[in-house]
This record gives sequence, structure tokens and C-alpha cells, in this order.
Amino acid sequence: MADYPYAKFRYTVEIDGLEAGGFSEVSGFDASIDVIEYREGDMVQTPMKLPGLKKYGNITLKQGVTDSTVLYDWIMMGVEGDVERKTLTITLQDATGAAVASWQVINAWPTKYTAPDFNATSSEVAIETLEIAHEGMTRTA
Repeated sequence: MADYPYAKFRYTVEIDGLEAGGFSEVSGFDASIDVIEYREGDMVQTPMKLPGLKKYGNITLKQGVTDSTVLYDWIMMGVEGDVERKTLTITLQDATGAAVASWQVINAWPTKYTAPDFNATSSEVAIETLEIAHEGMTRTA
């Protein structure tokens, strides 16, 4: 029997081991390594390529506005004082709700909060956005 890929719409987000609520979108978690090109005078045409800085992209969490102010309070703590770093865990689930893949994001902290925009002629959910910087991620499952 062939293995089928998992759908991307069934997932959970935890912050420091606690469920962080429902998110309509989680995007941007990636890793990259810069390329350093180096050429010496006697190299004929192609320069050497060396690994450079390792970088992790910021993660964007989008959530429908509810009575909870946990994410807003997290960034405001940093705006008004010290930034609190936390561990995020994003877990992909199969059709039965069982965890099939999980990414742990370390030393995460909010860098930007965006309140929803409002439009009286729209019939959409009000969405707030939190952008999170971090210092690394690992796939744990």
C-alpha cells in the first residue's frame, strides 16, 4: 500500500507545552544556510562555495480574535520590558487526530503583533497576527 501525504489543515500549536488555541494559519518556519562564494586568483572559472550563516525564518501565527489576550499579552510584555522566550511545538495530525510529525521551535519570542482590520461590508472573521522570531527548530517526529 502506498503512503499518502498528510493534509496540512489538521495541526496543533503549543507554547511551553500548553495548547495555544486554534490558528487558521501557521507559516514561515524554515531554515537556510547562506552561501559564501570564494575565488582565488588562479581559479579558472568557478568559485568555491562555502557554508555561511545559518538562519531561521520568522513564524507567522494567524488566529481569529476571541476573548483570550494571551498572545497580545506576550508581545506587550516585551514592548514594556523584558522579552520572554518560549518553546513552540507545531504538530501535524492524521485524519484520526494522531500526531504524525512535530516541529519544536526554540527560544521563540514575538516580534510583531497585527490587530485585525475592520470592514462593515465584509462577512469574514476578524484575524489577529503574531510574528515570532526564534533561534532554531528541530523535527521531533
